[in-house]
Formats: sequence, C-alpha cells, structure tokens
Amino acid sequence: MTETTQPLLRVRGLSHRFPSARDERYAVQDADLDLFPGEVVAIVGESGSGKSTLLNCIAGRIAPTRGAVHYRDADERWLDVHALTERQQRVLARTEWGFVEQNASDGLRLDVSAGANIGERLMGQGERHYGRLRASAERWMARVELDTSRIDDSPRAFSGGMRQRLQIARNLVTRPRLVLLDEPTSGLDVSVQARLLDLMRQLTTRMNLCALIVTHDLGVARLLAQRTLVMRHGRVVEQGLTDRVLDDPQHPYTQLLVSSVVMP
Repeated sequence: MTETTQPLLRVRGLSHRFPSARDERYAVQDADLDLFPGEVVAIVGESGSGKSTLLNCIAGRIAPTRGAVHYRDADERWLDVHALTERQQRVLARTEWGFVEQNASDGLRLDVSAGANIGERLMGQGERHYGRLRASAERWMARVELDTSRIDDSPRAFSGGMRQRLQIARNLVTRPRLVLLDEPTSGLDVSVQARLLDLMRQLTTRMNLCALIVTHDLGVARLLAQRTLVMRHGRVVEQGLTDRVLDDPQHPYTQLLVSSVVMP
C-alpha cells in the first residue's frame, strides 16, 4: 500500500436484497470498505455468503438496495458509481477499471483471436495503429506466459488456465487503476491454480495494482492480499490484515473457516 491516506474506493452501508427473495434476508447488508492505491484486499466466505453480490454491487453491475460506492478517478474526482449513466459506467469499466470473471469465457470474446481480445480494450481508448496493437498483444501474451505464436488463435482452442491468463492480459493491457476479480482460480486444476496465482502475485506487485479479489480459497487470500474481509450471511463479520485474520481469527465463523482448512 502506498503512503497516501486517500482511498481509491470507498463503500459505505452497502446492502442488496434481490426482488425475488422469499424472505427478508439480504444478500449483502451494511458492508463498509476502503480500498487504497496499491492494496490487494480479499473477500472470503462460503458459497452464498454474499461476496460475489458485494463485488457486483461495487462494480456497478447490480444496483444496491441502499448504500453508496464512491471511486476517486485519475482526475482526483470522487464519483458516485451508481449515479453514473450506463455509458459513463462502460467508459470507466474499459479505462480505469478491470473485471476478471470467474468463468474466463464470460470475460472474453470467443469469436475473435487472442490478440484481438487484448487489443480491443486499447482500441476502446483510441488506439488504431495495427502494428502497435499487435505488438502490445504480443507483449502481454508473453507477460502472462502464453505462447505468442498463438496470437491469431481463437480462445476456444485454449485450455481453461490459458483462457484465464488471456482474460487477465485483456484487463491489464490498459493499466487500470482498479481490478475486481471474481473467483479467478475457481474450477482450475491445482497445478494450474498455483501457476496462475504466482503470475497474479507478480503482476499485482510489479504494477502496484489496486485489486479486490473474491475467493472461497483462504490460500488465495494469504498469497495475494494484504487485508481480508470475511463474509457470512451477507455481513462482513471480521476484517483486518490477512495474516492476523487467518492466524488469529476472532469471530467464531472465521475460526471455523480456518479450522476446516487446517484440520484433516
């Protein structure tokens, strides 16, 4: 984390209840979060804890029932994410933000080449020179350890781990200030997960990325995140430095999560 006292993202009292819910329970209730430049924060919890709903509310994909999400943009203006128009949200999403989907295929265009997937975000920022677009795509394929000779291949021909690497390259090529990741290693083989996590750790450190990662895997939080939030039934029940939360959990639910990993 940098020394600045100004957060990049500020979430206050965020709550969401799906209209189809049959009871009064909220998927997310009264969540608060500050995310600082250069900081990686993990949101952990079991399936149904509300962590992905919280991430999608922060991203502007779901309108919260109440609460606010404010983002400090590159011009030092505080933006109310949910007060932006759809067009303004799209511009923000393809310039200063990135979003890595749990299913890599949802974050890629499968009908165009790997290189075009990476170059598309640059084109959204006005780059039109074919040579520069291709060179940038090649550099980023190399950075995420993809064979650059496959730049013209369709993502359909890639394995799950390769697609996830390509999706990461697609998001990072424009050097966003904030990246949101939803279960980025879910569904991958253990060996593939390990290589992908090592890659993500290197990139977040080298690029001084600000990132918010949703995961059910405490190992992912320990490896990547400086701080961790624990969610249960839509509420943040514990938060703090990752090592403190995982090595000395205070809330009974966090203790249960940690013991379920440690104990045989």
